[in-house]
Amino acid sequence: MSNIGEVIGWKFNHQAGMETSDGVITAFPDGIPSQSDQDSWTAEYEAHLVSTAYQRTRAAAYEEVKEQLDQLYHDMTAGKLDATGEWHKAIKAVKDATPKP
Repeated sequence: MSNIGEVIGWKFNHQAGMETSDGVITAFPDGIPSQSDQDSWTAEYEAHLVSTAYQRTRAAAYEEVKEQLDQLYHDMTAGKLDATGEWHKAIKAVKDATPKP
């Protein structure tokens, strides 16, 4: 189960007035939400994490931006700003290895 602090931070964009202690909501605007609401929000958060896992995997696999810019520069000077360029091939390899669900 996810940390309720992470869940409410995600769900409510880290608004002021929300606090947790040892996995329990201790302060919340307009009162502590019901356990049913907390369970529902947790399920939404966990589904969000699953549906966006590919983004985190891709981000870790991509080369640093400075390296990508260098590839683009060399592709541009070689007239290869299309699928034949090294930058395109590198990006495509990451996307192919980690497709969207």
